[in-house]
Amino acid sequence: MTRLLLHTAVATALAAGTLGLTQPARTSSSDGVHTVRVPDGDPHERSLARRTTEPFSMIGVTWDDPDAALNGTAHVRTRSRQSGEWSAWRALDTDVRTPETGPDRHRAGVRGGTQPLWTGPSDGVQVRVSGERLPEGLRVELVDPDGGSDAVQTTAVEPDVVEPDGVEPAAGAPHAERPAVTSRSAWGADESLVKDPPTYTTDTKAMFVHHTAGTNDYTCAQSASIVRGVFLYHVQSNGWNDIGYHFLVDKCGRVFEGRAGGMDKPVLGAHTYGFNTATSSVSVLGDYSKTTANTAVRESVAKVAAWKLGLYGIDPTGTVVLTAGADNGKYKAGQKATLHRISGHRDGYPTECPGRHLYSDLPGIRTLAGKAARPDEMAAGTDEMAADPAGPVTEDTTVVFGR
Repeated sequence: MTRLLLHTAVATALAAGTLGLTQPARTSSSDGVHTVRVPDGDPHERSLARRTTEPFSMIGVTWDDPDAALNGTAHVRTRSRQSGEWSAWRALDTDVRTPETGPDRHRAGVRGGTQPLWTGPSDGVQVRVSGERLPEGLRVELVDPDGGSDAVQTTAVEPDVVEPDGVEPAAGAPHAERPAVTSRSAWGADESLVKDPPTYTTDTKAMFVHHTAGTNDYTCAQSASIVRGVFLYHVQSNGWNDIGYHFLVDKCGRVFEGRAGGMDKPVLGAHTYGFNTATSSVSVLGDYSKTTANTAVRESVAKVAAWKLGLYGIDPTGTVVLTAGADNGKYKAGQKATLHRISGHRDGYPTECPGRHLYSDLPGIRTLAGKAARPDEMAAGTDEMAADPAGPVTEDTTVVFGR
């Protein structure tokens, strides 16, 4: 009997290896995130063989030292739960840094990591990581925002708008109408995972625009699942207290509440290393390095920025001088930086985020935000133009945009 059991076990192991279904030597799971350790070895090349895994829809790679950078590349392949087919190799965005201040930096278990990648329902993975000297403790993070269900969310979440309170713009200051926002409860944030109360700064001086990178291959019915996935990755995988962004926008222009603490309040975020203090953030779901943002995205980003900055009497088309809170590869700690009130992530940190297309849209987004911040003036201007269709006569009728 013993020999028969041994023979069966060996045959089963060989069959699994032949089918490429290698099982991980060390795995763990916690509240929607299943992790697989990448074997140690070569300091420049490490990999995880193709294997079957627990269900997931989002993937990333993290490592032990939150201050270490992965100066190299991380590529993943995943297997679809629906078709059983393996994807092509896809690169993970590696230029993410731990926040320089606040509880997100000092919490126990904080890890460095890549940006997460939305894969859709999957149950297999293969990973290759290479670089100058790879950080220790590499592990693959498999995020299942839908609790292992066979299908991700297929119906849109009705917006549950949170009423702001406590901050009123000064008389005569820019004041944009509040956009409709899908609340944390509506997209399904697990508040039990947020252990510490939010940290507040004195005000909000600028808005940083991001993209989540990864892929645009999602439906807007899946957006709540993606936001939940980012939340789980930031909290369970990176070890932060909460999702890093203050707002998120999907490719249909729907706005989601991000970090808890009050959308109308100056909550300290974890979004732009060196400039998290006294700033806010909005991240568009998807990769805008090769894809152009549509009108709905641009308008929603502009509305969020105009409303948030307007709470503090700030013209969203202006500039501001901010002081870097850390050496981040672009600025030294204490260095002054003159930035647009609506800036791209790359303006404050050495990254391609928010992608070249969305970044090139920022001048137009600032213009839209300016119009949203001055609705009374725009209405008056419209009335004047209606009375005189030709508009005011000037010597130079050329209008230059984007400068």
